[in-house]
Amino acid sequence: MGVNVTAIAASGLQAQRIRMQVISANLANIQTTHGPNGKPYQRQVPILTAVPVGNEFEVELDQQRKLYAVRVEQVKGADREPLWVYDPGHPDADEQGYVSMPNINLVEEMTDMLNAARSYEANLASLQTARNLDKQALDLGKS
Repeated sequence: MGVNVTAIAASGLQAQRIRMQVISANLANIQTTHGPNGKPYQRQVPILTAVPVGNEFEVELDQQRKLYAVRVEQVKGADREPLWVYDPGHPDADEQGYVSMPNINLVEEMTDMLNAARSYEANLASLQTARNLDKQALDLGKS
Protein backbone atom coordinates (compact mmCIF):
# COMPACT_ATOMS: atom_id res chain seq x y z
CA MET A 1 0.00 0.00 0.00
CA GLY A 2 2.62 2.54 -1.11
CA VAL A 3 2.04 6.17 -1.81
CA ASN A 4 1.14 6.65 -5.45
CA VAL A 5 3.12 9.82 -6.09
CA THR A 6 2.75 9.36 -9.83
CA ALA A 7 -1.06 9.43 -9.66
CA ILE A 8 -1.07 12.51 -7.42
CA ALA A 9 1.40 14.43 -9.59
CA ALA A 10 -0.33 13.34 -12.81
CA SER A 11 -3.67 14.58 -11.50
CA GLY A 12 -2.05 17.92 -10.71
CA LEU A 13 -0.54 18.11 -14.19
CA GLN A 14 -3.89 17.39 -15.80
CA ALA A 15 -5.74 19.92 -13.63
CA GLN A 16 -3.22 22.67 -14.42
CA ARG A 17 -3.34 21.84 -18.14
CA ILE A 18 -7.12 22.26 -18.09
CA ARG A 19 -6.75 25.52 -16.13
CA MET A 20 -4.37 26.81 -18.82
CA GLN A 21 -6.84 25.85 -21.56
CA VAL A 22 -9.68 27.66 -19.79
CA ILE A 23 -7.53 30.76 -19.22
CA SER A 24 -6.48 30.70 -22.88
CA ALA A 25 -10.12 30.58 -23.95
CA ASN A 26 -10.91 33.51 -21.64
CA LEU A 27 -8.07 35.56 -23.12
CA ALA A 28 -9.03 34.64 -26.68
CA ASN A 29 -12.61 35.79 -26.06
CA ILE A 30 -11.86 38.96 -24.10
CA GLN A 31 -13.47 41.05 -26.89
CA THR A 32 -16.21 38.58 -27.93
CA THR A 33 -19.44 40.55 -27.71
CA HIS A 34 -21.73 38.06 -29.38
CA GLY A 35 -21.58 34.37 -28.48
CA PRO A 36 -23.82 31.51 -29.66
CA ASN A 37 -26.44 32.55 -27.09
CA GLY A 38 -26.41 36.14 -28.38
CA LYS A 39 -24.75 37.42 -25.22
CA PRO A 40 -21.13 38.40 -24.61
CA TYR A 41 -18.66 35.64 -23.76
CA GLN A 42 -18.76 34.71 -20.09
CA ARG A 43 -15.51 34.12 -18.23
CA GLN A 44 -15.04 30.42 -17.50
CA VAL A 45 -13.50 29.02 -14.32
CA PRO A 46 -12.49 25.42 -13.56
CA ILE A 47 -13.86 23.96 -10.33
CA LEU A 48 -11.24 21.74 -8.70
CA THR A 49 -11.97 19.09 -6.10
CA ALA A 50 -9.84 16.78 -3.96
CA VAL A 51 -10.27 13.04 -4.45
CA PRO A 52 -8.75 10.34 -2.23
CA VAL A 53 -5.89 8.37 -3.77
CA GLY A 54 -6.18 4.59 -3.98
CA ASN A 55 -9.02 2.16 -4.34
CA GLU A 56 -12.02 2.35 -2.02
CA PHE A 57 -10.74 -0.44 0.23
CA GLU A 58 -7.36 1.25 0.78
CA VAL A 59 -8.99 4.61 1.48
CA GLU A 60 -11.39 3.12 4.06
CA LEU A 61 -8.65 1.00 5.65
CA ASP A 62 -6.22 3.86 6.12
CA GLN A 63 -8.19 6.92 7.26
CA GLN A 64 -5.05 8.50 8.74
CA ARG A 65 -3.29 8.68 5.40
CA LYS A 66 -5.42 11.45 3.92
CA LEU A 67 -3.71 11.53 0.53
CA TYR A 68 -5.62 13.36 -2.14
CA ALA A 69 -5.27 13.98 -5.83
CA VAL A 70 -6.99 16.81 -7.66
CA ARG A 71 -9.72 16.58 -10.28
CA VAL A 72 -11.47 19.18 -12.39
CA GLU A 73 -15.09 18.73 -11.36
CA GLN A 74 -16.49 21.09 -13.98
CA VAL A 75 -15.82 24.26 -15.92
CA LYS A 76 -18.52 26.84 -15.36
CA GLY A 77 -19.25 30.44 -16.17
CA ALA A 78 -18.26 33.04 -13.59
CA ASP A 79 -21.10 35.02 -12.03
CA ARG A 80 -20.16 38.41 -13.44
CA GLU A 81 -22.29 40.98 -15.13
CA PRO A 82 -21.04 42.15 -18.54
CA LEU A 83 -19.31 45.51 -18.84
CA TRP A 84 -21.06 48.27 -20.78
CA VAL A 85 -18.67 50.22 -22.99
CA TYR A 86 -19.63 53.27 -25.02
CA ASP A 87 -18.75 52.52 -28.66
CA PRO A 88 -21.48 53.80 -31.01
CA GLY A 89 -19.63 52.55 -34.11
CA HIS A 90 -19.56 48.93 -32.94
CA PRO A 91 -21.91 46.56 -34.83
CA ASP A 92 -23.31 45.20 -31.54
CA ALA A 93 -23.97 48.64 -29.99
CA ASP A 94 -27.46 49.30 -28.64
CA GLU A 95 -29.59 52.38 -29.39
CA GLN A 96 -27.60 54.49 -26.91
CA GLY A 97 -24.25 53.37 -28.38
CA TYR A 98 -23.26 50.98 -25.60
CA VAL A 99 -21.78 47.53 -26.22
CA SER A 100 -22.07 44.67 -23.73
CA MET A 101 -18.51 43.32 -23.29
CA PRO A 102 -17.22 40.26 -21.41
CA ASN A 103 -16.22 41.04 -17.83
CA ILE A 104 -12.73 39.58 -18.10
CA ASN A 105 -9.79 41.24 -16.37
CA LEU A 106 -6.58 40.80 -18.38
CA VAL A 107 -4.34 41.18 -15.31
CA GLU A 108 -6.35 38.57 -13.39
CA GLU A 109 -6.16 36.11 -16.29
CA MET A 110 -2.41 36.62 -16.73
CA THR A 111 -1.86 36.16 -12.98
CA ASP A 112 -3.92 32.95 -13.06
CA MET A 113 -1.90 31.79 -16.07
CA LEU A 114 1.40 32.32 -14.23
CA ASN A 115 -0.02 30.54 -11.18
CA ALA A 116 -1.14 27.57 -13.30
CA ALA A 117 2.24 27.42 -15.04
CA ARG A 118 4.11 27.42 -11.71
CA SER A 119 1.79 24.75 -10.31
CA TYR A 120 2.34 22.65 -13.42
CA GLU A 121 6.12 23.00 -12.99
CA ALA A 122 5.88 21.99 -9.31
CA ASN A 123 3.88 18.87 -10.17
CA LEU A 124 6.32 18.00 -12.93
CA ALA A 125 9.27 18.42 -10.54
CA SER A 126 7.66 16.10 -7.98
CA LEU A 127 7.00 13.53 -10.71
CA GLN A 128 10.65 13.71 -11.83
CA THR A 129 11.87 13.43 -8.23
CA ALA A 130 9.73 10.33 -7.66
CA ARG A 131 11.08 8.83 -10.87
CA ASN A 132 14.68 9.52 -9.80
CA LEU A 133 14.04 7.99 -6.36
CA ASP A 134 12.57 4.87 -7.98
CA LYS A 135 15.62 4.63 -10.24
CA GLN A 136 17.99 4.98 -7.27
CA ALA A 137 16.08 2.29 -5.37
CA LEU A 138 16.43 -0.05 -8.35
CA ASP A 139 20.15 0.72 -8.57
CA LEU A 140 20.54 -0.10 -4.85
CA GLY A 141 18.84 -3.42 -5.46
CA LYS A 142 21.40 -4.27 -8.14
CA SER A 143 24.32 -3.75 -5.74
